[in-house]
Amino acid sequence: MLIDHSSQIMALIRSGEAVEVGFGSPRQPVHHHRPRLAQVILGFGAIYLIWGSTYLGIRYAVETIPPFLMMGIRHLTAGLAVFAWVRSRGTPAPELKHWGWSLGAGALLFLGGHGVLAWAEQRVPSGLAALLCATLPLWTVMLARVDGTEVRLGLKAWAGILLGFGGVALLIGSDALGQRLDLLAAGGVLSSALLWAAGTSYTRKVQLPTSKILSAAIQMICGGFLLLMVSFLGGEFRSFHVQSLTRLSILSLVYLIVFGSIIAFTVYTWLVSVSSPSMLSTYAYVNPVIAVLLGWALAHEVLGLRTVIAATVIVAGVVLVATRKGNAREIHSEEQHRFGQTAEFAAD
Repeated sequence: MLIDHSSQIMALIRSGEAVEVGFGSPRQPVHHHRPRLAQVILGFGAIYLIWGSTYLGIRYAVETIPPFLMMGIRHLTAGLAVFAWVRSRGTPAPELKHWGWSLGAGALLFLGGHGVLAWAEQRVPSGLAALLCATLPLWTVMLARVDGTEVRLGLKAWAGILLGFGGVALLIGSDALGQRLDLLAAGGVLSSALLWAAGTSYTRKVQLPTSKILSAAIQMICGGFLLLMVSFLGGEFRSFHVQSLTRLSILSLVYLIVFGSIIAFTVYTWLVSVSSPSMLSTYAYVNPVIAVLLGWALAHEVLGLRTVIAATVIVAGVVLVATRKGNAREIHSEEQHRFGQTAEFAAD
C-alpha cells in the first residue's frame, strides 16, 4: 500500500518552498505558502505508515543479512544520497568539526541505536520491538532532566514515565507475542532506545551544520561507516554469503533505504515547517500501534490480550509525557531520520 503512494509522497516533497528549510543562501528571500490540508494529512500518513513499517522491514532484512552489515549499508547509502542531493542545492559543505561531532552522534544514534535494534530483531518479534522502542520519549525526558534541559518534571511527566515502564513490565514475559521471550534481546531493544535518547541529547550540545538535512546526512554517513566497521570486526563479513540472500531481505533493505530513511525523513522535515510540535509528537505513539498491527497482519505475530493491554498502557504513558505542560519541542525516534528520525527510530 505504501508503494502505491510513492508518487504522491514524492509530489509532496517537491511541492512548496517549505521543503527548502536549511537550504540556499540566507540572502535569498523565501516565500512560504500555506500547505493544503490534504498535503499535511498525506504527510502525516506517510510518516505514520512508513516509520511504523520499518520494524517489520528490519525483521525481514535481517533474516538473511547480518544486522550491523544491513544497517551499515542502509545508513551509508541513504546518507551519501542525501548528502549529494543537499550539496547540489547549494548548501555549504560541512566543516571538519561538524564531521567530528557527527561521528559521536553516529556512534550513539546509529551504531548503538539502530545497530543494536537490528541485532535484537533477530530474536524478538517486530511488534514487541516497536512497543519497547516506544519508551524512547520516556528515556528522552528523563535524560533531559539529568542534563538540565528540563528544569523539573511535573506530575504528568512522572505519571507518564511510570505508566510507560509499567506497560513494559507487563509486556515482558515468557509468552510475549506468542513466543518465549529472549530477555537479552528485549534488553537490547530497550538499550537501543536509551542510546537513541542519549544521542538526541548529545546533538543538542554539539556544533552541527545549520541545515538539518545536511546534518542528518553526515550523521548517517558516520553512523553507516561505524556500523560497517563493527560488522567487519565482528566477523559478519566472513559468515555472510551473497547466495543466501532472499528477495524479501533485499527488497526490505531497499525499502528501508528509500522510504524509511530518505522519503520519510524528508517529509518529516517538511512537516516541521508547517505543523506544531504537539502534532509532530503524535508519531511517537502512533508508529508502535502501526508496527504491532503490521506484524500481526503480515508476519503472523500473535496479538494476545496481554499485548493489547500492555500496548495501551505504554502508549498512554507516552501520550502523557508528550502532552505535558510546557512541552515545546518534538520528541525524536526509527528511523527522525529512522532517520529515522534523527530515528526509526527512526527508533522507530
